[in-house]
Amino acid sequence: MTATSSETASRGVERLLPTYARADLTIVRGDGCRVWDVAGREYLDFGGGIAVVSLGHCHPAPAAAARAQLDRLWHVSNLYRSEPAEELASSLSDRFGGAQAFFCNSGAEAAEAALKYARKATGKAGVVALEGGFHGRTLGALSATGQPAKRAPFTPLVPGVRFVGPNDVAALRAAVDAEVGLILLEPILGEGGVIPLERAFVEAAAELEPLLCFDEVQTGAGRTGTFFAFEQLGVRPELVTLAKGLANGLPIGALLVADGAVGAFTPGDHGSTFGGNPVSCAAALGVLETVDEALLENVRKRGSQLTAGLEGLAGVVSVRGRGLLLGAVIDGNAAEAVDAARGDGLLVLTAGDDVVRLAPPLTVTGDEVDEALSVLARIFC
Repeated sequence: MTATSSETASRGVERLLPTYARADLTIVRGDGCRVWDVAGREYLDFGGGIAVVSLGHCHPAPAAAARAQLDRLWHVSNLYRSEPAEELASSLSDRFGGAQAFFCNSGAEAAEAALKYARKATGKAGVVALEGGFHGRTLGALSATGQPAKRAPFTPLVPGVRFVGPNDVAALRAAVDAEVGLILLEPILGEGGVIPLERAFVEAAAELEPLLCFDEVQTGAGRTGTFFAFEQLGVRPELVTLAKGLANGLPIGALLVADGAVGAFTPGDHGSTFGGNPVSCAAALGVLETVDEALLENVRKRGSQLTAGLEGLAGVVSVRGRGLLLGAVIDGNAAEAVDAARGDGLLVLTAGDDVVRLAPPLTVTGDEVDEALSVLARIFC
């Protein structure tokens, strides 16, 4: 970046609406699990763009697929058929075990699609979601987000949403009545503290009448050691939302509807101008081709290594999560720990006041895990 462009970017930050509390760090390049700032300093990235850069920065598979598609076609609209979108829908159906897909641009949009689909399919407007859950910041998704601080400034929200505690089977059953058409759950609450759901809880949800939707925006595409996190819970939902890591950083979201639950949407019920964009879908196909059993085994091994290492650090109370979506509950302030880690060349995330969240690329190596643990050992001591 030239001095002139750097100065322009510095002025430009004042022209952005302040919707994020951005760190004073300008990242200009990435490769694998590492990024570099405008001054050339290197960082080990264990935040992965908030669990988005699933294969690492500039991974050759999605990069080559997107580059080739850029030379052919960028956009055609959903008035016509598109080979990349249809190929991606077919590949996701194979992974799921039979499903139709709706493509959009983000996890929040996928959640909106799920809320509308369930309402149309069941004729019921009620939703049961989780305290601490997070599904996005658009109006419908925010209405189903169980974090009062995020909801309060924007009330009144969409009515009919009821919240229960994670893994509270009795509360879940009590909340579901004849008005509820959708149960919306994250298999692991990401923003809400990296809290995994228990098998008994999701089995109880599956036994109830409403459609069951797993929000796999953070957990999907291999992050927990299986392509879908629900594979480890023994429950197959009717609906699944995906986004984040699906295209390794290009914008994409998806709602999958199991074959047994299809038929509610008809032309005109829902849409997305950029949904199914050929370039994003091509990149996502590159991701799916790369997320094979060997890579999933690396996720499981590196997740076990990272968990064991974290559990042995002073200042770590407990470790939650699966695969490479982990939360270290610390005896201290998580935001301060994140700042300290960044100062020592490691990027990590928060998931609550006392939870440091780690979501490195699925390609992370054992040496890189050890390097991250060394930094965390210094800042947690």
